[in-house]
Amino acid sequence: MLSDAASGKLKIVHGDVLTFKIEKSFPRSLKRHWEDDPPNVHIIGNLPFSVSTPLIIKWLENISDRNGPFVYGRTQMTLTFQKEVAERLAATTGSKQRSRLSVMAQYLCNVKHIFTIPGQAFVPKPEVDVGVVHFTPLIQPKIEQPFKLVEKVVQNAFQFRRKYCHRGLGMLFPEAQRLESTGKLLQLADIDPTLRPTQLSLLHFRSLCDIYRKMCDEDPQLFGYNFREEMKERKDKQQEKEEKESYGL
Repeated sequence: MLSDAASGKLKIVHGDVLTFKIEKSFPRSLKRHWEDDPPNVHIIGNLPFSVSTPLIIKWLENISDRNGPFVYGRTQMTLTFQKEVAERLAATTGSKQRSRLSVMAQYLCNVKHIFTIPGQAFVPKPEVDVGVVHFTPLIQPKIEQPFKLVEKVVQNAFQFRRKYCHRGLGMLFPEAQRLESTGKLLQLADIDPTLRPTQLSLLHFRSLCDIYRKMCDEDPQLFGYNFREEMKERKDKQQEKEEKESYGL
């Protein structure tokens, strides 16, 4: 109905936004160099709350790699999120809303929480208010490391958001070398280990990512380390030991 009313100016595509190839939807003539002004392509969406976080992470990775919707250049986005998520995306260093999303979005984009729409404006009415957030990709990212590396450092830092930052950052390293390697990371990055994750600025995270990258270059197996896998392996060994003891083996 909408497509018919728009006289060919509107194309409606039924599909999954997480897998839909937006980069195939527009002519290549719209493409601009990354250093130029944003192209005449704009992503505007009233996102379902259930997919908003994985979707924005996906698009942020596309920005880092300059692919997907960003093959056209610094494609701007204006998107809706649950109000609390919108506040996290735009949160400044030291604020209680500061989170993994804040850092991941702001190291790649200029992020603005434009306004809030009350839930009663929607039909059916959601239980929460909605925040409208505008993203403009930066010409130069504030952390110049691969997206997956940045994501890993930031994710671990905020793992224990109420504790000192050394607690979460320590999970980047195997238990046998955790204390020593965490101390080395923080010392070389010139970061006070008693800062809370919310107090870490983008400059702090840039230093952490740069030093962690060097440590990974020195130990190629380090980046693949996952502390949850080590915990599971240790738990499985303990369970196996207890079972053997119970059978008198």
